[in-house]
Amino acid sequence: MLLGCAALPASLVYAQSSAQPAAPQSAAPKISLVEPAAPLLPAKFADWAQADAAATCADCFQPQGEASTIFKEDGLTRASQHSYARSGSNSSVELTAYQFIDTTGAFAAYTYLRKPSDQLVNGLKLGTAAVKQGDSVLVWDGPTVLSAIFHGASSPADLQPLIPALPKVGGPKGLPPLLPTFLPTRGLESDTLKYALGPASYTAMGGTLPPEMLGFDKSAEVATAKYTGRGTLTLLLYPTPQIAGDHGRQIEAEMNREGASAGTVKLRREGPLVLLTTGSWRPAEAQKLIEGIHLHDQFTWNKPMPLDFHTEVKKTASLLQNILLLTGILFLAAVILALFFGGGRALIRILQGKPAATEPEFLRIDLREGTGDHGQFKPLH
Repeated sequence: MLLGCAALPASLVYAQSSAQPAAPQSAAPKISLVEPAAPLLPAKFADWAQADAAATCADCFQPQGEASTIFKEDGLTRASQHSYARSGSNSSVELTAYQFIDTTGAFAAYTYLRKPSDQLVNGLKLGTAAVKQGDSVLVWDGPTVLSAIFHGASSPADLQPLIPALPKVGGPKGLPPLLPTFLPTRGLESDTLKYALGPASYTAMGGTLPPEMLGFDKSAEVATAKYTGRGTLTLLLYPTPQIAGDHGRQIEAEMNREGASAGTVKLRREGPLVLLTTGSWRPAEAQKLIEGIHLHDQFTWNKPMPLDFHTEVKKTASLLQNILLLTGILFLAAVILALFFGGGRALIRILQGKPAATEPEFLRIDLREGTGDHGQFKPLH
């Protein structure tokens, strides 16, 4: 639109300008150009090209059912699905890509889509992490999760040229979640690791606790994993130690209510981190495990604080500000009153012909003999 207007003949522009009075400078409309985002999936990569390139919308695909609710919790921004055909062969692949607000949300979706029977893609650098099962490949790369289903002769290596074309994000949003790194690696069944940011995803991933008591509305993060021959370890991370303490007490009460059905329960809190074991642990092993997990010195929090937490902070800051303001007003009032009454008294004395400041008068009893005025009070100057 803007380029079309700039290409008009000069005479036509002049005629339009002379026919109408110039609008005030303040009323001129603001024009801004917004470059549309690149399609989530490219039209082609390497020797693969979209077989459905005639689709009217590049990123119109939407997940359905349970996945729709879970991906919404994880911060899904857009999704795209296309079929690709390899030139010169009968091979094809169906690609589905999901882009999230940050890497944390993408990792949560990746653990949801990953199946226990999936195998790691070894010996091949494919995104941040990748698993495969038969002709299916699942890739996690930054804020994007990519699912591929191959038909015909192909391998995960065929996806390597596509990875650089996927969206990238920098800064805090590009950092992977820290909570899963606290899981001890000895005996860990890595394919059972689940990471949840909301009640729907936690329930779908087989969580052992009632999701309503975990505080997902307070920006809680939950990581669960199983250990070979033992039970389940659950880690919960909260924005502040106070929030962690409140929900830790609720979890403790729930575990006491469940009793022996929860297995070996060991609970510990360290700052904003809550650790819980359930299942067939030996008590000594469970206790040693949770006592060996500590927050790193470089611990950072890149999740937004919950709204109610921000509200409480603002209320406290406003109260302190009002207290300081009131103290200043009272101090200023005291100074003004002192100057008013002290200055007024000095002015009255000057008008009476007396010095503005005088020494105080004292009374004394004169008990000296021979004065004839024993027992009388006289002023002492």
